[in-house]
Amino acid sequence: MSAEKPRQIAVRVLRRHAEGKNWLEQVLEVELPPGALAAPDRALVQELCFGVVRWQAALDWLIARKTAGRKQNSLLQILLRLGLYQLFWLDRIPDHAAVHETVQIARELGFGPKAGFINALLRGCLRERETLEPELTTLKDREPHVGCSHPQWLCARWEGRWGREKLRALLDWNNTPPAVFARVNTLKTTAEKLARQFEMEGVLFTPRAFDWCPRDLVFELRTHPPLPSLPSFQQGFFYVQDPGTLLAVHELNPQPGETVLDLCAAPGGKTTFIAQIMRNQGIVRAQDANKERLKLLGENCERLGATCVQVGTAAGPTGQKHDRILIDAPCSNTGVMRRRVDLRWRVRPAEIDRLSRVQLKLLREAAESLKPGGTLVYSTCSLEPEENGLVVQKFLKDKTHFRLKSERALVPFADGVDGAYVAKLRCD
Repeated sequence: MSAEKPRQIAVRVLRRHAEGKNWLEQVLEVELPPGALAAPDRALVQELCFGVVRWQAALDWLIARKTAGRKQNSLLQILLRLGLYQLFWLDRIPDHAAVHETVQIARELGFGPKAGFINALLRGCLRERETLEPELTTLKDREPHVGCSHPQWLCARWEGRWGREKLRALLDWNNTPPAVFARVNTLKTTAEKLARQFEMEGVLFTPRAFDWCPRDLVFELRTHPPLPSLPSFQQGFFYVQDPGTLLAVHELNPQPGETVLDLCAAPGGKTTFIAQIMRNQGIVRAQDANKERLKLLGENCERLGATCVQVGTAAGPTGQKHDRILIDAPCSNTGVMRRRVDLRWRVRPAEIDRLSRVQLKLLREAAESLKPGGTLVYSTCSLEPEENGLVVQKFLKDKTHFRLKSERALVPFADGVDGAYVAKLRCD
């Protein structure tokens, strides 16, 4: 077990995250290897890191109020954010502990001369908390990009599409820690058997139903031990997967005995669900350009017993024809922002435009590998029209022998799941 305290580790994680290009989850993986911390301390580090990044804009607003907007040293800004997050967002941490430990860490990191400033700023905000908390609440309506801590350009884009009320609902969704869902792997067990095993393993769960999922397929896990430690996980009885990701496979509707191509397949949630629906009868060619992610895809197929899956590096058209093709295209991921808390600070308008060109290229290339009469499903986890319906429209202008059979967008504030877009196309 590490001798470092959770707040010290959190500062190191946030510092390395700010300095590098890795996602916050990747930095946490490196800094918190299995067994490095007791479970409660590990959970606190994750809560502090995710919370500080999620509420960065609102935290910086608090800091700016007490510093007349003066720019701070980047590490000092992290320390102030960490202290304020504990004071204003975490009820279970005593105020004196949040202030004292933040000041102590500052001294340890060489900010001794600034210790008084940090102490004064945190205590000043504490004294004004009865005034500041209502102001933070008002900011959510007056300036949602600050009060709800999202980029201003993205808030303007969403408000223009859905209006202020639905914008607020989406921002609130993104700022809520995500639920954990388990898809039952019927290649190895049944919903009834998994439910009994969850009860023995100390997992509290609720069966969930969605119109695009078969009954008895999805459980929402309310509380649970670390999932990799569960025998049910190790035995491949379930896969952790948001229900929104299942819509694409539902529309694909693969049948036993068919040959299916799954592009951009890693880490394998949709791939293994395809194999599950096909009852391992037929062939699923799962491809991805990322070799590291391909390794994870292979491991997931092995754990889940998806024996009909052939894993390979993505390549151009090979002349092989498939009954069905799934393109789960790389996208801006704006539909899954609550799961990737730092995504909001990384995504840019130019990236959406770039990705739309990549998506159209993928769609055109994949079309060459589909049999006449076959089904092609295009999906993203983006909320942006440029990556969704507009890509499909451009494709159909060129490929006149394809027809749009259906399309559907899942929006978090309406559907209660991660955002997704799915278009079902048929080759005549």
